[in-house]
Amino acid sequence: MKKTLLALAIASTGLLAVSAASAQSAPADNGGWFINGNVGRTAINQGPYSNGHDTGYALNGGYRWSLAPSFSLGAEVGYNDLGNIHAKNIFNSQPVVDPGKSQLHGWTAGVNAHLDLSPSWYLSGRTGLYSWTGHGLSNDVNPVRKSLSDNSWYGGVGVGYNLSQNVSVGLNYDYFDAKKHNVDLSTDMISASAEFRF
Repeated sequence: MKKTLLALAIASTGLLAVSAASAQSAPADNGGWFINGNVGRTAINQGPYSNGHDTGYALNGGYRWSLAPSFSLGAEVGYNDLGNIHAKNIFNSQPVVDPGKSQLHGWTAGVNAHLDLSPSWYLSGRTGLYSWTGHGLSNDVNPVRKSLSDNSWYGGVGVGYNLSQNVSVGLNYDYFDAKKHNVDLSTDMISASAEFRF
């Protein structure tokens, strides 16, 4: 799977290089480079973590090609931490990072799309490869804490609002698949996002 991640990274780099040559022939209103960040509530609903909630974040960057006046498709890479952050504990004496909770973080590489519903509103979608590392309890009668890493997939959808031509905010749902050796750290995240395009 690591070879797959490397191949995807090389292909994405090639696509980014091609974009410079094709940028003049494509509409310029919804394509280009972007960076975005998400912060939100994560949930694990499997095994010993049933109904567990924490705070997670994700950072992404990439390039979108304008394929039509209201549609763009792009490549993205990013990093996320979805596990053991308790933001509410910033304001009390409890630990912000809880080592006993599920811990999941990793790198993403994939594709994303934007569909403009109007000049202000858009729908977004994304999917790709998720190279993750996690620490968690096995789903056994007597759970055992394990440290794991593997490659899997992620996917998500969202709705956003353009504050200007270069800045937007949005609400998103993302799913990160992370299962290995009877440990299921797969995580949902509902988040608020901000994106800057340049």
